[in-house]
Amino acid sequence: MSTPSTPAEDPVSRTRVLGIAAAISAITAVGTALSLGLPLLAIVLEGRGFSSSAIGWNTAMAGIAALAVTPFAPGLAHRIGAARLLFLVLVVATLTFPLFYLVESYAGWFVLRFLFHGCTVVAFVLSEFWINALAPAGRRGLVMGIYSTVLAVGFAVGPAILGLVGSAGPAPFVIGTFVLAVATLPVLLALKANPPMEKRPRGSILGFVTLVPMATFAALVMGANESGVMSFIAIYGLKLGYVEATAALFVSAFALGNVVSQVPLGLLADRVDRRRLLFAIAASSTVLALLIPVVAGWPPLLLAVVAMWGGVVAGLYTVGLTHLGARLSGTDLASANAAFVLMYAVGMLIGPAAMGASMDAFGPHGMIAVSAALTFAYALLAIGRIASGARG
Repeated sequence: MSTPSTPAEDPVSRTRVLGIAAAISAITAVGTALSLGLPLLAIVLEGRGFSSSAIGWNTAMAGIAALAVTPFAPGLAHRIGAARLLFLVLVVATLTFPLFYLVESYAGWFVLRFLFHGCTVVAFVLSEFWINALAPAGRRGLVMGIYSTVLAVGFAVGPAILGLVGSAGPAPFVIGTFVLAVATLPVLLALKANPPMEKRPRGSILGFVTLVPMATFAALVMGANESGVMSFIAIYGLKLGYVEATAALFVSAFALGNVVSQVPLGLLADRVDRRRLLFAIAASSTVLALLIPVVAGWPPLLLAVVAMWGGVVAGLYTVGLTHLGARLSGTDLASANAAFVLMYAVGMLIGPAAMGASMDAFGPHGMIAVSAALTFAYALLAIGRIASGARG
């Protein structure tokens, strides 16, 4: 008598496809709300008279929240189920988002940031573990490229919504709340499709940070760039003299670059040495970042360079996550994915604060200087790992 195939054995099983589709759909909706919320909240705070540094510190609360809650995600997922936990954190995020409109206290926004970003970062941990665990080994880079591409669409839609409805009034907050509510639906349809976690995670997730440093530090650099740039590039445009609608397009361009770049990068990750690919991505990102001040006075060219920059730097996440999934599996993968997201959260803490302070100290191009320094430092790390022959 034949035995039924499992998701790990059958690359086209219904369970595998349903689980991957549910995770991608849910996290794409979360990405849309995040990419709407990051520039929206920054612009609202600037409109209330806060400095770039104050905005940066408030935004950095996202990283603090992630650092606080991420270590508990694997254990909670083992206890109550990854899909159920994902559903719960999506509900809390949905209820929190409209409170940013209702609460005017700057101190109160720190609490809201902690709740909102704590929930969304757990959603990323669970969704990416779900996808990575079910992705066929020989097509993991392609699957992660598709995931990153669809997520990039979500990240591009959020700023476009902001450009259409503006930052004034309740409309952007209502839309963000609706998008998050929609994110719960695919998870409900796939509650039994997530991969099982029979064993508790072994050891602290901090141990996984240094096990595959090329992956985890790629997450840190991407977290710093994405949270910092998504928060400040609209303000960067405003400080250069562009109107709000045009400045919002810079956010869309940065996110939209991912749409065309992540599948090709994922395919490359299935075929070439991922460490060398990560080095090439970091080096190219540094060069593109340094081009932005040069073309700042030509809007079409500036938008094109920002799009290329966003597409290339996001490859650190896609290829880093692929590298992680190729090295580990099972509960180790769940804990390693939590470590990956934890490092992304460290980046979220570093990026906005450093970019805000640099803009206050050196003008708008201070944001670009911080981004280029981060990717250059990662390129040096990659050279060292490749030269030493280390696998991770």
